[in-house]
Amino acid sequence: MKRVVSVSLGSSRRDHKVMTELLGESFEIARVGTDGDFNRALELLQELDGKVDAIGLGGIDVYLFVKEKRYAVKDGLRLMEAVKTTPVVDGSGLKNTLEREVVRILAGETGLLKKGAKVLMVSSVDRFGMAEAMAEIGCDMTFGDLIFAAGIPYPIHTMHELEEIANRLLPEFTKMPFHMLYPTGKKQDTQDDAKVEKFTGYYLDAEVIAGDFHLIRRFMPAGLKGQTILTNTTTRDDIDFLKSKGAGALVTTTPEYGGRSFGTNVMEAALLAVLGKPWEEITPQEYLNLLHRLNFKPRILRL
Repeated sequence: MKRVVSVSLGSSRRDHKVMTELLGESFEIARVGTDGDFNRALELLQELDGKVDAIGLGGIDVYLFVKEKRYAVKDGLRLMEAVKTTPVVDGSGLKNTLEREVVRILAGETGLLKKGAKVLMVSSVDRFGMAEAMAEIGCDMTFGDLIFAAGIPYPIHTMHELEEIANRLLPEFTKMPFHMLYPTGKKQDTQDDAKVEKFTGYYLDAEVIAGDFHLIRRFMPAGLKGQTILTNTTTRDDIDFLKSKGAGALVTTTPEYGGRSFGTNVMEAALLAVLGKPWEEITPQEYLNLLHRLNFKPRILRL
């Protein structure tokens, strides 16, 4: 049996473990949160190194992609470099393949995404592939990176401007402590009331709200009118939260295991264990081929 573990800076309340089978092989897949404790995450990674088949890094990004350019997040790199033997990934490879595929499926097979649909992406530099795919099918995009990460009420509407701003800011942003850019630990269980009130209009104006779930949750107002939420990691409590806010549908890019979906870092680590190759040698087409063999489909829930 192969073991895959995700070490996350997120809340330990979201820990989960499942047994499953992938292409005829048994897998134990687990997620362990460290409640925002960076040193505990480092210790845990060193404890697991050499003892499991693959490791995912959750609650943090290591690499951010803007087209062909790749930016390394300083804190994420420290965690990745603590692992010397076991393959370790942050989910960015799968985001750039699986999430483009999910957009294609939603547009071609479900009607949940269509040309002209008003889409709010709360953060897009961590999901450039998803952002690009939705822009390509003609969605009316609002990228909220500056709004929700920096509190600057400046919506970005085009891929060209997103690319330009990202290339200008990411060299400095990636040097900052990650908890200043993204909710870690207990912040994942709470909302930023000031920003919820200030930026409610962006949520209410959208038909589809997409991106990282913790960011979506942290700034989501009440009174939604049946919007579709396109994201990844969600638990049963998260589904209740979305219902209470008035969301109409939930689409997760990763499948359900034991009542919840895992993060892309977990699933990419599992695919890495299946392929048995170093991460640097795996091409996007190999990921896509494997996803088709595994019959990965987005999970769609009407709320």
